[in-house]
Amino acid sequence: MKNDKILIIGAGLCGSLLALRMAQRGYAVTLVEKRPDLRKVTQDAGRSINLALSDRGLRGLRLAGVEAEAKKLCIPMYGRMIHDVQGNTFLSKYSGRQNEYINSISRPGLNMLLLDAAEKMPNVSIIFNHGCKSVDLEHASAVFKDYKTGREISYQGDVIIGTDGAGSAVRKSMFQHKKFLFSFSQQWLTHGYKELEIPATKEGGYRTDKGALHIWPRGEDMLIALPNLDGSFTVTLFAPYENSEYCFKNLTTQENVIAYFSKEFPDALALMPRLGEEFFQNPTGPLGTIKCSPWSCYGKTLLLGDAAHAIVPFYGQGMNASFEDVVVFDEILTAHEGDWDRVFKEYEKARKKDTDAIADLAVDNFHEMKEHTASPLFQQKRKLETAFEAEFPNDYYSKYSLVTFNENISYEDAMKKGRAQDKAILNLLDDGKFTEQMTLEEKLTLVTKETNDILHDDAVVRNLK
Repeated sequence: MKNDKILIIGAGLCGSLLALRMAQRGYAVTLVEKRPDLRKVTQDAGRSINLALSDRGLRGLRLAGVEAEAKKLCIPMYGRMIHDVQGNTFLSKYSGRQNEYINSISRPGLNMLLLDAAEKMPNVSIIFNHGCKSVDLEHASAVFKDYKTGREISYQGDVIIGTDGAGSAVRKSMFQHKKFLFSFSQQWLTHGYKELEIPATKEGGYRTDKGALHIWPRGEDMLIALPNLDGSFTVTLFAPYENSEYCFKNLTTQENVIAYFSKEFPDALALMPRLGEEFFQNPTGPLGTIKCSPWSCYGKTLLLGDAAHAIVPFYGQGMNASFEDVVVFDEILTAHEGDWDRVFKEYEKARKKDTDAIADLAVDNFHEMKEHTASPLFQQKRKLETAFEAEFPNDYYSKYSLVTFNENISYEDAMKKGRAQDKAILNLLDDGKFTEQMTLEEKLTLVTKETNDILHDDAVVRNLK
């Protein structure tokens, strides 16, 4: 057993995985959570978008030895099922390779699995119903309010790691600290989200294809649906807060909601018998991006996961990025164990550029999903990319595949190459450079050349700056 004591604030997905891994490394871990133990309370509906677990997240679970158990909670999704206004559908596969898909998984289900695994470790103590009020950044102690007794209590560690999400109390203490410079930005989308449900059939079956992430793209607004193990689908509406014909400000009655869905999402409405009630029972949540620096101070306190880099959910990478944080942190801890200040600084140096990249990609994908997925040009591009991946699986990876299915490529590198490829293909399609006489290999050669030219030009511009 190592002498250092680790105080982790926040027992969500990132915090519980980190606690498990640090305990496996021999540290004494105290994990403190402001909410009740989710294994002992009824879950509130409408407060969590279903998660898409993919390669980067699975790598983190594999590191902690819980990948196999987590996969039992997964439902594979092989592509986007696009629904047009007339109710027509088509499947846009995530990849041309047979073994590449993402997994729908319940946030509470996965969180409970990780808490169970962490709790089994003799060197882990988990404390619930304690909200963090302040952090002594220099001395690795924090004051908590016990929500059951109303009393305040302090906990001490050799280091504190804040994994307390987008509303992080640890980050707030860093922001308010006067002895070092802390930069912070929070960018909200003009859209919010509301969680709804397509229930299972009376027999417990699925009302639509469970092997896909369903999308109803409508330009300004969008509906998505992910399958659950019980036969239901978690449905999420993304819409503007205001200044639109259909926005949360205007959807004030069940009649308005039903009329809206009848016009924009008629085939979804047919599957949602409780829509009118659910719409007003469930809260409307905000969507935003948080970036900050530095992530650590005094070699005593570190931010990890959403506390350091919250992103919007449109690339399905929020949880995966947080789990990858644990992997990167673990690698750097192995290299520099015993020197927390260096570990923290090397971790941020290695990780920040990648979390900035996935944050930007997630916002890009928001616009792509709601505006472009049903467009003929986008469909042409995806058809060509899927064909490349099927025919030349080792030579071509789309931007989505680079981000989602390639855990050994950094988010930053995936973004640079992926954006260049997208630009290359769209330019070639728009300019009519692909002919019917060309073989698929000839088309790939043309895309590769155009991509390399764009990457070269981008590098030149960056160097000039």
